[in-house]
Amino acid sequence: MASIRDRVKQLVPTQMTTRVKESLVDYGVRTSDRRPLPDFLIIGTKRGGTTSLWNYLIQHPLVPRLFPAWNTKSAHYFEEHWGRGEAWYRSHFPTERQREALTRRHGGPVRVGEAAPLYMFHPLAAQRVAALMPTVKLIVLLRDPVERAYSHWKERRTHGIEPLDFAAALAAEPERTAGERERLIAEPEYFSEPYDWYTYRARGRYLEHLEPWLERFDRSQILFLPSEDLYRDSRATYGRTLDFLGLPPHDLPDFKVYNDRRSAPLEPAVRAELTDYYRPYNDALRERLGLALDWADRAA
Repeated sequence: MASIRDRVKQLVPTQMTTRVKESLVDYGVRTSDRRPLPDFLIIGTKRGGTTSLWNYLIQHPLVPRLFPAWNTKSAHYFEEHWGRGEAWYRSHFPTERQREALTRRHGGPVRVGEAAPLYMFHPLAAQRVAALMPTVKLIVLLRDPVERAYSHWKERRTHGIEPLDFAAALAAEPERTAGERERLIAEPEYFSEPYDWYTYRARGRYLEHLEPWLERFDRSQILFLPSEDLYRDSRATYGRTLDFLGLPPHDLPDFKVYNDRRSAPLEPAVRAELTDYYRPYNDALRERLGLALDWADRAA
């Protein structure tokens, strides 16, 4: 059994770490008026390669990380932390002085962003982003919705949140998420874990979640990237993203895949059911966006 002295030794560094973190957060908020809003957002989709693309981008010398350093890729402001206010959101981004220093060092232009795949799916995020940042650039990764749903379930399963097998989880989704979307709209500061965790099927109906963004932002502000393009040719997709953001070319030594989850293949019967389910939604998406998505061909 640990002695009192041992427990104190363990506690003191933890307390110090907490105080340091609190002071950095406070500093970020106090200097928020010197921290411009981001230039771009990666808004989705979940399990579509957002973490990989984000990590490629922040290796570019003109794409700084979030502040403080422990923030990985998102403030989650437009869904989970809306009630914290604009100053808190700005606190996550570099100051004007830091931007200017990077511009001098690397020739500019600096591009600041974040990646939050729930933004695309949240019913209020589009209007919130449009009101605060009407000129922001948006990056949307779209993965075969069948594979996306299965990958989403694997992630929840790995984290110990999902006790059901995939077929049972799909069947339980309507009951688990009933009323959550309506509550998110009715209570602007409410955050729904079931709406984030268990929407395996619903998230793949991409067009209905993209329409609020298409209504509020010019098409020139949105880059649509099939996730399969990122997986098949990461270098070319990365280059296309840099061009969209107005960044100079920058080569990376490798393109590591982040958050990859290997598993047994999806059961054929479940795959067939989901493929049939998504077919009309995918057709409508292709027509609306003019994208050549080969999901049905690959599934066949």
